[in-house]
Amino acid sequence: MSAYRKRLVDPLVAEYLAELPAVSIVGPRASGKTTTAARHCRTVIHLDRPAESAAVAADPDAALAGLSEPILLDEWQEVPQVLGAVKRACDAEPRPGRFVLTGSVRAEIDAETWSAIGRVTRISMFPMTVGELLGQLTEPLIDRIVRGEVGSFPAADANLQDYLDMAVQGGFPYAVMTLGNRARRGWLDTYVEEIVTRDSALVGGGYDPTRLARYFEAYVLNSAGIVDDATLYSIAGIDRRTALGYRELLERLYVVDELPAWTSNRLKRLSLSPKRFLIDSSLLAAVTGASSQTAMKDGTLLGRLLETFVVAQLRAQAAVSEHRCRLFHLRQHHGRYEIDVVAEINAQQIIGIEIKATAAPSKDDARHLKWLRDQIGERFVAGVVLHTGPASFSLGTRLWALPISTLWS
Repeated sequence: MSAYRKRLVDPLVAEYLAELPAVSIVGPRASGKTTTAARHCRTVIHLDRPAESAAVAADPDAALAGLSEPILLDEWQEVPQVLGAVKRACDAEPRPGRFVLTGSVRAEIDAETWSAIGRVTRISMFPMTVGELLGQLTEPLIDRIVRGEVGSFPAADANLQDYLDMAVQGGFPYAVMTLGNRARRGWLDTYVEEIVTRDSALVGGGYDPTRLARYFEAYVLNSAGIVDDATLYSIAGIDRRTALGYRELLERLYVVDELPAWTSNRLKRLSLSPKRFLIDSSLLAAVTGASSQTAMKDGTLLGRLLETFVVAQLRAQAAVSEHRCRLFHLRQHHGRYEIDVVAEINAQQIIGIEIKATAAPSKDDARHLKWLRDQIGERFVAGVVLHTGPASFSLGTRLWALPISTLWS
């Protein structure tokens, strides 16, 4: 068994447990939540195991009483009434470090979950970043840029082929750390199949696996794209109501994520459509059957794979940023100006990020960032072109070219 590799969320979990009574770690299935949470707990209860869930369901308060804390309630949504017991325990004794809850389904805020609002603090956890896999837990790139360290990054030794290899590999810990290429492909194929069969059935709603698979494939083929719901349900051959239900399902399972459109009252004609993303680039490779070699021969696939990969790194880092960091995208109608990622810091400062499959970016690659800088003035902290070459260099005032590997080096 592979040794534990520290995750970006580890310091945050420890910090929260030192001050808060209950923490919830949420994210995709097989992203390492249970393994990480267990390292911070003295008691582990697996609620997806029938014997343990039955015992807790029979009397949640009694089941939790007297156990060594912190107590991990893994896959808590299997016994949702346990949240009531957590609430009552925290109300009675609101000392820090009592409970950690993990779940792979974004639970509905019903009568059970609503009772815990304000008592359970949420931490989002995602598949492993390259930095986590390499054991290089540098500070989030956005935090370093805010501190003005943008010009002090080392040269990269990775190239486009390397980045595509990383994208195809993805970040699901078991698949990446223990399996060879062929076994990993089989594992990912099974993961995708279970999304539309087992996982969707667990959530409920009577989803048709065949139609859900068609919708998921349509979504996959548009990862890193700005595509409206009508296009997706047309491709999948389903009606609008069904498509919206499928999208909600995939969001609840933490399989897909969207970057909202960034807007400003100073800018006109901005698109309000979200940008669609898979939670991990390996799922894109699995559904399309892509390898890094085949992606090199298909410019559209290459772009989607690379951007999905980079956004996955940024998403995981933004979740643990010392700032209030939210990720958006920007696009003017008809695409005159378009920026892949807009990081909004503390609802004020802006960092624009472009992702380019080039080893030698030029000032032209930063022209949309320059436009945004000129439009919003001092709110604009920096514009960054993440590229596949080795060097970091200036592209103009507050504009930089940085290797993609800067995300973890």
